[in-house]
Amino acid sequence: MQYCKRSNDIILTALGEQFKAFHQNLTEQPVASVFTGPVVAELPDVGVSFEALNTLITEQVRPNLSASNGGRYWGFVTGGANPVATYADWLVTTFNQNVSKGGDSIASDIERQTLGWLCELFALPHTFNGIFTTGATAANVLAAFTARQYAGHAQNIDITQAGMADLDVGIFSATPHASMVKSLGFAGFGQNGWQKIACNPNNESMDINALEVALAECKAASKIVIASAATVTGTDFDDIEAIATLCQKYHAWLHVDAAFGIFERLINGKDGKTRGIERADSITLDCHKWLNVPYDCGVFLTQHMDLLTQCCEVSAAYLASPENTLSYMSLGIENSRRFRAFPVWATLLAYGKQGVTDNIKANMLHARQLANWLDKSDKYELLKPCELNVVLFKPNAAVLNLTSAQCMTKLNASGQVFLTPGAWQGEPIIRAALSNWATNVDDVQRVIAALDGI
Repeated sequence: MQYCKRSNDIILTALGEQFKAFHQNLTEQPVASVFTGPVVAELPDVGVSFEALNTLITEQVRPNLSASNGGRYWGFVTGGANPVATYADWLVTTFNQNVSKGGDSIASDIERQTLGWLCELFALPHTFNGIFTTGATAANVLAAFTARQYAGHAQNIDITQAGMADLDVGIFSATPHASMVKSLGFAGFGQNGWQKIACNPNNESMDINALEVALAECKAASKIVIASAATVTGTDFDDIEAIATLCQKYHAWLHVDAAFGIFERLINGKDGKTRGIERADSITLDCHKWLNVPYDCGVFLTQHMDLLTQCCEVSAAYLASPENTLSYMSLGIENSRRFRAFPVWATLLAYGKQGVTDNIKANMLHARQLANWLDKSDKYELLKPCELNVVLFKPNAAVLNLTSAQCMTKLNASGQVFLTPGAWQGEPIIRAALSNWATNVDDVQRVIAALDGI
């Protein structure tokens, strides 16, 4: 066997060297990479040596990666991987625990504790419980399944067992994330099976009056409302408190997609933009966004674990769990599961509430610095005041003679920043999302210089 136990020391040494080389060059390498490959032309019949493999990684793979772990990767709403979480994730691979059920490892206990810590961090009642997922998309899928089961119960149908052919349900949302729409398709509602509620003027948040009219007029036997905290482009927050009151009045299930917006709760507390989220039936959040742990790591929380279990319960002799142990296979999509709670546990333990909050504040400060410069520049138009960590802008066509897409391509090609597109009020725009723990003032100034140089 070419790779054996004696290789461990060699592999550990190479890992340390790769880590140092990647991070030492992180601030200087282009933020985005364009590679047309392939790295290797064909699958070899005989495996290569570790030395040859490592050389290939050093010369072909590492130089062509994005600098998404660095401070100027401002696409999407994704964070980097903080040092403690990186270390913990290495250990996750080393330990290689399958957190499919409890009873054989401390890993399941750590996952339970970490979920409790997250609820404490976000000031959520202990009636919430849930499971770690691959990301917000998987969490939204569980949300759709659980809401579906609730809707069925109201009509004396066990959807998981009987299917949804006879289900009568109305689904309402204003600006759902694409992953939520995808999840509705997965759950059998259909990606077009929801009713769009009007937004408030110059905003992506839900018009409460329009929602009440829709709920009052809906003749379906069951109702589901999907709220956003916050929307992916404008970072607008639905009025969750008011929506929760309407859901209670009209007996509707309330799911809140709070993948990154729930972190606002660390700044403004329970009476901030997420006021009322504790009244939701289910919540999605994402740790590989603003908590800055490695991919993949989402969380689904619900106050109705019985319904979640009904959706995911498995029955097979070889999968039976010992008494008084928790089966995660009965709570999520996966059977075999990575120990993805561990980097979150380590991050919360190492940084504490204050450290996590300080990072959120820093990202918000740097986003405002960028927004202030754009607002004063004659080359660009700031489209919306920056209230969180996302900055929306477009080039001043009269000055730069560029579309938003052309401008963004030039900026990304500079290697100084990576940005992603968006749409605001029906118009293509450029979107900068600052969610990385490593972003600093120097990063902001380098991006401003790139903007000014267009």
